[in-house]
Amino acid sequence: MITRKSKRELEQMQQAGDILVACHKEIAKMIKPGITTLEIDAFAEKFMAEHGATPEQKGYNGYPYAICASVNDEICHGFPNNEPLKDGDIVTIDMVVNLNGGLADSAWTYAVGNIDAVGKRLMDVTKTALYKGIEQAQAGNRIGDIGHAIQTYAEGEGFSVVRDFTGHGIGPTIHEDPHVPHYGLPNKGLRLKEGMVITIEPMINEGTWESQMDDNGWTARTIDQGRSAQYEHQIVITKEGPLIITDQDKE
Repeated sequence: MITRKSKRELEQMQQAGDILVACHKEIAKMIKPGITTLEIDAFAEKFMAEHGATPEQKGYNGYPYAICASVNDEICHGFPNNEPLKDGDIVTIDMVVNLNGGLADSAWTYAVGNIDAVGKRLMDVTKTALYKGIEQAQAGNRIGDIGHAIQTYAEGEGFSVVRDFTGHGIGPTIHEDPHVPHYGLPNKGLRLKEGMVITIEPMINEGTWESQMDDNGWTARTIDQGRSAQYEHQIVITKEGPLIITDQDKE
């Protein structure tokens, strides 16, 4: 079932989003060669607790960590570990903040030290693809408009779009209808309505889009060891246009 959120629910989500954004900004300062993703995980959980929030991912269907940390060829749901990040790595940190029942969900890819030109371009194209998708998140548009905008741009830049994982509705639980694919045809799929809240979170690969699952049952990675980047925002559909709950650029 797809629900349209009340003013009170949207205010709770925005408060959670403010904490999530602040946490991501602190993590951005921490990302450097030698740090481990388990250290980042511990920081994120402590940061949330200090702000009266909890990591919604921890315990969700048995997931054991506060964040997902996906490095290089890991597409999503990477487990934090004790292996130090290396110069030239890229790492996606994905988290969901719960503040008094309001949820906020956002992923961001970070460069570790100095990365090569292709890695930098992969990150730039993925972030641009996210915002091209957001531009289509208008009341009256359809889900396919979002995916089509992302797919045509990313593939036009020579990259591929992951098919096996999508954006989604959110609140009061992490994953709700509708699914929001990052590929598709314009003017197809569910029509977007004011008050819906969705995530748009393109995962873009430098090689093939196909994925395989690690033995932990969570972590997806590319089948060709190509790198993957992801940027995710949580969006409210409003009559004035898409409102980004997790906007890192607002004052």
